[in-house]
Amino acid sequence: MFAIATLLTLVNQVSGTPYVSGGDSPAGTDCSGLVSWVTNAATGRPVYGDRFNTGNIESELLERGFQYGTQPGALVVGWNGGHTAATLPDGTPVSSGEGGGVKIGGGGAYQDQFTNHMFLPVPPEQPMVPGAPPAPVVMMAGHQPAPPAPPMAPPPPADPFAPPPPPPADPFAPPPPPPADPFAPPPPPPDPFAPPPPPA
Repeated sequence: MFAIATLLTLVNQVSGTPYVSGGDSPAGTDCSGLVSWVTNAATGRPVYGDRFNTGNIESELLERGFQYGTQPGALVVGWNGGHTAATLPDGTPVSSGEGGGVKIGGGGAYQDQFTNHMFLPVPPEQPMVPGAPPAPVVMMAGHQPAPPAPPMAPPPPADPFAPPPPPPADPFAPPPPPPADPFAPPPPPPDPFAPPPPPA
């Protein structure tokens, strides 16, 4: 939608533009040309090159999203069969052809001569944006909040090619023999002349 500052900037720039019937440039315009410029700027259209006149103003305003009637704080246009003017959302009246060219002031859209009025609705307040950061938490003096615990990492996936784990130890198995004493003398070599042991 539009910003009021944009419309004020436009009317300040074109204020003093000479009255030229059917004009559509900074060199001059008429009443409906000025209202075309203001409504074009308010609805995101190019300011120049898309003008209307008092004969087709109603259909052109409907095409731009205007509604019938007036509304405080809205862009309001008033017209009759031969003249039109506008009042900006902040209440600033603008016109062309009321004793000269484009000017700020005068009766604007609310002149008694106008038998028709339309307004551009003011956009509603923007809703809370989803995902907005939460409001800050007010802490008591001297109290520091605990830092948040880091998230636990998931366990690594099992290796399908790893060997199976060893079976658990048998609690009733005899204890393993003690390891050999590395400092014990070596056993004597066998006697080659000893008689063979008797058969069992």
